[in-house]
Amino acid sequence: MESIDPALLLSAYAQGIFPMADGADDPSVHWVEPRLRAILPLGGFHLSHSLKKLIVSDRFRVTTDTVFADMVALCAAPAYDRPTTWINPVIRASYDRLFQLGHAHSVECWLDGELAGGLYGVTLGRAFFGESMVSRARDASKVALAHLVARLIAGGWKLLDCQFLTPHLASLGAIEIRQADYLARLYSVLAGGDGAATLGGATGAGTAGAAGVAVPSPPFVAGDWRALDALGAAPALGASRATGSPPGYVIAQLLTKTS
Repeated sequence: MESIDPALLLSAYAQGIFPMADGADDPSVHWVEPRLRAILPLGGFHLSHSLKKLIVSDRFRVTTDTVFADMVALCAAPAYDRPTTWINPVIRASYDRLFQLGHAHSVECWLDGELAGGLYGVTLGRAFFGESMVSRARDASKVALAHLVARLIAGGWKLLDCQFLTPHLASLGAIEIRQADYLARLYSVLAGGDGAATLGGATGAGTAGAAGVAVPSPPFVAGDWRALDALGAAPALGASRATGSPPGYVIAQLLTKTS
């Protein structure tokens, strides 16, 4: 299966660019650099009372990296509210290669033994680039995103890129900034900073660009994807939690402390 070279793909992410297809059946891909970029500040996740209650109930069993290819396929599949997607076979093959190299992860929500939703994305240094999320049961993607944010906080990540702002993401705390400001944050994180280096902040502020700022070179200091698991796993349960998330009350506590 044709795919994008992993080194080229990661280099594109380091420069604020990502690939998309015009449709799931389109054999080609093109590179995208939005003028406005959505990010979700890790300390600003909106944990509503109802979402907190759902997370604590552990209605969904949440795992990570157990069925990455299935998660991407679910995100690519048409649904009543999304008749087509931008995830074509080239995209699927490319991100599977990144997963095999440890540069992509999935968060999966299970209900009654069935994959009910979740998300996947790319990691580079301490930046995480959310690619797609999906629900096949109500609120599954919200629970997955909450678990992702908790995992990124616990593991030392500094930036969560959401690409494009949607009402769904905005309701969970995502904001929209200029691409130049996004690049300043991204370069700061890749260089080992905290991502606070912005050129203007929210949409409508600042006119300076990131032109002239060199893209940091690898190796980048990576976040710890498994750090969250230790927070909720008793010694006897450590092995069983290797691909799962801690109980919901641990996730809710972590998000409450940082929001």
